[in-house]
Amino acid sequence: MSPRFATDVVTFYHPGFWDLDSAEAVREWAADHPDRFWQRVLDALAETEVTGIELTFAPGDIASVLRAYGSAEAFRRELAGRGLAVVSAFVADSDAPDWRHGDNLPAIVADAERRAAFLAEVGAEVLVAGLPMRATYGTRPPFFVDAAYMTRMAGIAHAVGEAVSRHGVRLAFHTESHSTLWYERDIDLFMALTDPRYVWLCPDSCHIALGGGDPVAVARRHTPRTALAHWKDAVAPIDVHLTIDDTVYAQQQPYMTELGTGIVDWEGWADAMSGTPGAGTVLIELDEAADPVGALRSGTAVAKRALAAQFSVGGLRQPQIDQ
Repeated sequence: MSPRFATDVVTFYHPGFWDLDSAEAVREWAADHPDRFWQRVLDALAETEVTGIELTFAPGDIASVLRAYGSAEAFRRELAGRGLAVVSAFVADSDAPDWRHGDNLPAIVADAERRAAFLAEVGAEVLVAGLPMRATYGTRPPFFVDAAYMTRMAGIAHAVGEAVSRHGVRLAFHTESHSTLWYERDIDLFMALTDPRYVWLCPDSCHIALGGGDPVAVARRHTPRTALAHWKDAVAPIDVHLTIDDTVYAQQQPYMTELGTGIVDWEGWADAMSGTPGAGTVLIELDEAADPVGALRSGTAVAKRALAAQFSVGGLRQPQIDQ
């Protein structure tokens, strides 16, 4: 069975795509015109083979959907009429409760339940979250990502994972650069401390590579718990200590690139992904692509070649991937 191709709405955030001057201008315009924002995003997707959407931070978030369409059900009908569907939502909003200290667990759980209820109504099954960011290297007092910290995060993850599971939604953790779930060691430690029935993984091939890790090795170690993955390429590992503040995501951008133009082993990644519970969705992530339609077309082509290659060795199986 052929996988469904999907993308994160952040793919469409480049100011040039909207004929605007800055990311802030895009956010402001979209906040004032959520219906027009979504209309253009969905129209652009119609020019690609992508049929799945991951909601993310504003303007492509749950709140924007509700302003534009009034309800999850109305949005689901609009998407279905275009052959599209929501596959996941990323907890990336600036107003999401902070996990760092964990003293606000009721608020964290309530926020996740609200998102999971929306996902269930719109027909999606994965809520993607991240762990808090690290502190800039050299900060005093230092912040250590140690066993005590990870044990606390695991406890929060268990509470949230159990709560959203009641809605039929899986909680999957994203391996974000400069977060406390970035290095291979972070991922292995967190997954070892969490219950596989309630806590899942959303490995990001780019971010793992940016941390000097091997995305394919990580994917193979955690195959049974991968509910979804972000297919994204990296230029090279980040070999300097970036300042971790509101600008860190912009600082990371030069290290990211379109699929097939970086260092990720796509054939190995596709092979590892084929055995995961999330194998039915290939989520291509292209942060703020200047030409999102062209980037999604080329990214889809790279993914198709990688998926087809895993079937060619020995001629054991024939790929079922539309050409």
